[in-house]
Amino acid sequence: MSSTLVDNPAKTTPARPVDELQAALLELIDLSLIAKQAHWNVSGALFRPLHGEFDEIAEDTRGWADDVAERLEAIGAAADGRAASVAGGSGLASMPEGKIDGPAAARLVAERMSQVAERVHERARRVGGADLLSQDFFVEMGRGLEKQVWILREQVS
Repeated sequence: MSSTLVDNPAKTTPARPVDELQAALLELIDLSLIAKQAHWNVSGALFRPLHGEFDEIAEDTRGWADDVAERLEAIGAAADGRAASVAGGSGLASMPEGKIDGPAAARLVAERMSQVAERVHERARRVGGADLLSQDFFVEMGRGLEKQVWILREQVS
């Protein structure tokens, strides 16, 4: 199946929706793994609330990743969520090895989520009217990411 959203050799729009969706997919998969790493290794007085919060973030990001992958398939592109693609393409710094004190873990995850939220905002602008359905995905993800960042920052402020 071919789609003008995938096959746009003239690139008359500022961004190809498929490229923007694929980049977001890699970041969301990586972000879900980052949140799980924090979930497993958070320690200290904030263990209990952060342990649960990191799990919620992992679930949210996996859900968004699934939505993005399905959108890619719907517009005629193959989603690529392979480990090597994620490792080489997300651009997010990995979490440190071992146990992480709660406030430090929250700051590290919030920092990475903020980076993804900024990129999602840019993608929504770049996709614009070329693909309103994909733009809507980016808007919704941006809202969710910003909400999670706010919650994390409030727990450690």
